[in-house]
Amino acid sequence: MRYLLAGRKLRYARLTILAIDLVAIGWFVMHAVRYHQISGNAVFLELIVSFILAQLIGSVFVMLAVIIRCLWRRMMAVPVDKSRRRLLRKAAVYPAAATGLSLYGSFVERDSLVERSYDIPVHHLVEDGYRIAQLSDIHLGSFFSVADLETLLQHAAAAKPNLLAITGDLFDDNAQNHQAARLLDRYVDAFPDGIWYCLGNHEHFRGVTAILENLAKTRVQVLVNESRQVPSRSIFLAGVDYPMDRPNFTELSKEYMEEAMEKLPAGAPTVLLAHHPDFIDLSAERAIALTLSGHTHGSQFGIFGLPLFPVFKYTRGMVQIGESYGYVHCGNGSWFPCRIGCPPEIAYFNLRAV
Repeated sequence: MRYLLAGRKLRYARLTILAIDLVAIGWFVMHAVRYHQISGNAVFLELIVSFILAQLIGSVFVMLAVIIRCLWRRMMAVPVDKSRRRLLRKAAVYPAAATGLSLYGSFVERDSLVERSYDIPVHHLVEDGYRIAQLSDIHLGSFFSVADLETLLQHAAAAKPNLLAITGDLFDDNAQNHQAARLLDRYVDAFPDGIWYCLGNHEHFRGVTAILENLAKTRVQVLVNESRQVPSRSIFLAGVDYPMDRPNFTELSKEYMEEAMEKLPAGAPTVLLAHHPDFIDLSAERAIALTLSGHTHGSQFGIFGLPLFPVFKYTRGMVQIGESYGYVHCGNGSWFPCRIGCPPEIAYFNLRAV
């Protein structure tokens, strides 16, 4: 009878956790996807995500422990002892570790901004040591406010780069987009050569026409399938839109690149802003010195500096193809509020004349 009651309690506990998961996931999806606006529920949302993620991580821990223990026993020819249940006796370690890791990713690493710097050789460049800062994938919304954006801009400006490049997916909350555009305008003077912007897919999700109208009232340099020379500099910046027609993504990407390169002088030292990292290959075909991209969030989960889920051809960090360089930014915000082994970043690129 005691074992029967214990079995029933275990089943009830599992059903209770499953019910909480279903309600939590439904509420999170409804709030974050349908409404996607800042509110007093942001911390509650983070706790929901942490709770669900802790269960997933715990399940992975248990699975790995079982596999490793099984392999170890086979390798060492350890006889099976059914009377011992080490895994069950120490099972509390797994949910504890999973909960700790989930809370760390949601409340610590997600706010642990890192700064990375790279030297990029550029042919025909006059201004040796020209410095560009990059931000990407800020995702205004429940987990990133305009106040957070201002703090991020302050960090970037403090390093005194010549120019700030933002590679899309900033304007992701219609309740905050207008205010964010005005904030960018106020910070244009913090960078000697201003703020330059290209569109991401989330700008299209939130109404790209209204977003472009807001930006047109600012001094932010928005590049949509075009190139411009930085005033009084030898360097050019080009920018491409995000191809939203997925079945024709490749064809549109090539079309956008052709439009962006149309008025670019041959051999001009050029930096391309492109939200999707697939443009790195197209840029290398045209011998563009540097392509700055984002979109992937660096997979948001990593180990030993590598993305845990490299679902894109280029998911994180620097890529070199011949004499062309491409960079995939890890992102500064996200619609999913957890980062493990993939902190938000500000990337700096020191262009070196060669």
